[in-house]
Amino acid sequence: MCELNAIVINGNERELVMESVTKMVVDGDSIELTGIFGEKTIIFGAIKEVDFSKGETIIIGN
Repeated sequence: MCELNAIVINGNERELVMESVTKMVVDGDSIELTGIFGEKTIIFGAIKEVDFSKGETIIIGN
């Protein structure tokens, strides 16, 4: 199974918002992240990049 770390970029700051993300659902400008144990969080922004080789997704925050 591939899990990703979700990183939000605001300006020059990078913030790890969730580790081991297994599902991302985009609805307009919100992104619902679900972790490996079923925990959920909602981030507002846009997905810039998903890099499976690094195991991360980059989200540009609002």
